[in-house]
Amino acid sequence: MNIPHIPVLLEEVTRAFSAVSEGVIVDCTLGYGGHSEAILEANPRITLVGCDKDAQAVAFAQKRLARFGERVRILHAPFSTVISHIDPLHVRGILADIGVSSLQLDRPERGFGFESDVLDMRMDTTMPLTAYEVVNTYTQAQLEEILREYGELPQWRVLAERICKAREIGPITSAKVLAEIVGRGRSQGRKVSPATLVFQAIRIEVNDELGELGKLLRSIETASLHDCVVGIISFHSLEDRIVKQTFKLWQKECICNPFVPRCECGGNHSLGKILTKKPIEPSPQEVQRNPRSRSSKLRLFRIEQKRVHE
Repeated sequence: MNIPHIPVLLEEVTRAFSAVSEGVIVDCTLGYGGHSEAILEANPRITLVGCDKDAQAVAFAQKRLARFGERVRILHAPFSTVISHIDPLHVRGILADIGVSSLQLDRPERGFGFESDVLDMRMDTTMPLTAYEVVNTYTQAQLEEILREYGELPQWRVLAERICKAREIGPITSAKVLAEIVGRGRSQGRKVSPATLVFQAIRIEVNDELGELGKLLRSIETASLHDCVVGIISFHSLEDRIVKQTFKLWQKECICNPFVPRCECGGNHSLGKILTKKPIEPSPQEVQRNPRSRSSKLRLFRIEQKRVHE
């Protein structure tokens, strides 16, 4: 197969699950199936459940992983729901590579790239909200909020105003036009262009990416898992912050208010332990081979037992 994609942190991911000798590993974000293929090859006795809400990704991964036969089960669903489709008793690993995939970025008809003639950005093309609706129907205040919160743009107000003025002439119908409106030069105080951060913010809004991540983490927390390695790859500071804070909460034995003079919860609330004090980042060599890996961060957690107290 022609596979125009390099999975990020592939060696690090494979190493993270290398001790899993049997059971099920869940790949919550299949994409082109690169991580799944490497895990299946490195762990010959495991089975894998793969999930993606992008129908094109599911079709591609089914062909790529067909040689593994009954060792693979693929679901077309949002990653936030994948745990509900699986018996948690046998799950020994969970991987999620959060964010837009190369499959989506590289297809102009999906509207993720600067040169696209459409304005879509949906990971699941059956969903109603598109980038076109966000750009052309959101109020200036709503645009300001997502550019500030999801794009972390210092000039969020100026850019929202620029978009609103441009659409007064007529609807903004393509990613190419939107990129020209917001500018492709470097963003103030950042190494990337305003267009990159604006597209990022709109994409997160369209796909509810932070909400989906939160749902996934809550589903992992409440499932009856044990002896399970959880690996989350993020590309955005907000995503990484959510994962970092969640792992810290999962590790805590006592969940009492820090201002309470003595423990009242009884302790024994820890799910397990953090395996990465700092996130694992790509090597300079990987970044040179695959510039898209530049901002990726992998955090690992081992779930050892279900919390006793609910």
